[in-house]
Amino acid sequence: MARNFHNLEIWKISYILALDLYKVTENFPEGEKVNLIQQIRRACVSIPLNIVEGCSRFSKKAFLQFISYSYGSCRELEVLLMLSKDLNYITLDEYKILNEKLDMLSRKIYTFMASINKEKFFDWFK
Repeated sequence: MARNFHNLEIWKISYILALDLYKVTENFPEGEKVNLIQQIRRACVSIPLNIVEGCSRFSKKAFLQFISYSYGSCRELEVLLMLSKDLNYITLDEYKILNEKLDMLSRKIYTFMASINKEKFFDWFK
């Protein structure tokens, strides 16, 4: 039975966040293209991609491993946003909005992982 990642709230939120971060990084200095912009884009895209890859796995353990990669990318992105703010590449208002979205997503992913550990794996994909 295929698990449809489109039905997962964490995937939807992470996809929208990735779009937001791509737009924000368009305004970064040209000199950051090979460093900070690339790191932010890699980390933000990694979140929904790992959720999708996890959905393709047949075991609970493998699924959780990929979801935990998504959570790790959230933590990485947290630091990258702080750097962007402190280097004045994004405004304090942009930082607050993006960090709030990221924090909400991180909490939802963490809660999702905890719930999977407690429930039957396939109940999430009915």
